[in-house]
Amino acid sequence: MARIVVVGSINMDLVATVGRRPEPGETVLGEGFRMVPGGKGANQAIAARRAGAEVEFVGAVGDDLFAGELRTVLADAGVRTRRLRSAAGPSGVASIVVDSTGENSIIVAGGANTTVTALGPDDLAAIAEADMVLCQLEIPVPTVLAAARHARASGTLVLLNPSPVQQLSRELWDVVDIAVVNEGEYEHLGPALAPVADVVVTRGAHGAVHRGPGGEHHHPGVAVRAVDTTGAGDAFTGALAAHWQEGPATALAWACTAGALATTKPGAGASIPDRAAIEAAMSPQPSSP
Repeated sequence: MARIVVVGSINMDLVATVGRRPEPGETVLGEGFRMVPGGKGANQAIAARRAGAEVEFVGAVGDDLFAGELRTVLADAGVRTRRLRSAAGPSGVASIVVDSTGENSIIVAGGANTTVTALGPDDLAAIAEADMVLCQLEIPVPTVLAAARHARASGTLVLLNPSPVQQLSRELWDVVDIAVVNEGEYEHLGPALAPVADVVVTRGAHGAVHRGPGGEHHHPGVAVRAVDTTGAGDAFTGALAAHWQEGPATALAWACTAGALATTKPGAGASIPDRAAIEAAMSPQPSSP
């Protein structure tokens, strides 16, 4: 069982469903609304845990009404929360609009996530003892760099999902072992990814490609009927992290299957599949008589 520390964000997702997403300056009537715990860090932590890894979360919630539910969703998934701190003010919030095709638009207000500006001795010890540290960019980048540098010095693998995409220093890229990006992020980052040994590019319904020292691996994806793509990338990344030790090809199969299954249910955290569901979808199906 892989031991993973996620240093990242946790939000309450406020999700509105619409027939089509509004144009700038336009108001449209929504067809539904729900509140779902999310955040890229929390989603990836839950995805890694459900895919079979042992996971600890480093991050922050506020002192508002959302904080208790956000803590509970991690604990109920089996993610260790002793490194989840409390900060004065609101928890992180994401406003999400999902249209009838399952595509989404997202606005994130960082809240307590922006207070994760330093790592304490216990946080650093957890990273040093893990097989992998998993980070995104919904917390301050200097904290991501501190986690990655400590991981590299401790022999812990560093997986970075550089989202929301932005230009990062060479100092950070030099201590990243694995990068997971979508096609748009890959084009945006370009040569910046050169120092990273293993780069995984997600291609939506068309699967994913891994490029690394051992060559290139491609997975064609898993055919499903998509309902909501929110959180699919996080399900992919968490499953990839959980099975990376088994080799890139195997990890890619787990990741593509988890990501595809996550699109078949609404919401982010609630749609993340567990190990049994992923294994069942990966197993050869009996032929019809």
